[in-house]
Amino acid sequence: MTSVLRSTLLYARYSLLQTVRVPMSWVGNLVFPTLALCVFVLPQPDVVADPAASRDAVLSLATFAVMTSSLFGLGLGVAQNREHPWTRYTRTLPAPASARILSETISTGCVSVVAVLPVLLVGLVCTAADFTPGELLGGYLALAVSALPFMMLGIAVGNAFPAKAAIAVVQILMFGLAFGGGLFLAPSGFPHWAADVSLALPTRQAREFVLWAGAGAAFPGWLVLGLVGWTVVFFALALWLVRRDQSRGYA
Repeated sequence: MTSVLRSTLLYARYSLLQTVRVPMSWVGNLVFPTLALCVFVLPQPDVVADPAASRDAVLSLATFAVMTSSLFGLGLGVAQNREHPWTRYTRTLPAPASARILSETISTGCVSVVAVLPVLLVGLVCTAADFTPGELLGGYLALAVSALPFMMLGIAVGNAFPAKAAIAVVQILMFGLAFGGGLFLAPSGFPHWAADVSLALPTRQAREFVLWAGAGAAFPGWLVLGLVGWTVVFFALALWLVRRDQSRGYA
């Protein structure tokens, strides 16, 4: 257990340093969710002037920021790293696959925390959204938890596809899950069948969980169980793909 923790922290440190040294790899994660807020929320005066609606919109776009950072940072980043000679060498070292997955989760989580800040800042300045310190803390903790399934999904995509294919897969997943989960448009405006399908998506479950923690909405109950279930499924898939990739290319 100690060796796994040591390997995890070491991998996480160098992964985070590598991300920081390439600004364009994380600047997009800061800008794109904020642009989505400006495009989908700010042009709606009824939403902007309504404290409850604007809070829901800001928290939904904060969830989108975390999802985008997780899918792009891990889906595309892992796929690109697999093609680098240095990564191929590190995968021959006697470190467990779980340590590599956990380290990538930690480094991407740090970027995700920063990616949420511009969305919150624009939301607080340009809308009627208002949060107490307790709601902000609760919302941040909920965002950290809800990011886990998307991180696991990103790792799975990065280990399943080469870099050129991974970027297309990530974009399809990002927009499909965002629209289907009600991150751009509130699920209350969906047709009944679409709203029912939306409940099964991890983005909708993450949205409801974040709204409960950051806006005082009703506790989502079984949706939280669904979020945990998606995390377990995607983690198992990511672990299997990492081990398969390692045994195929580096055995």
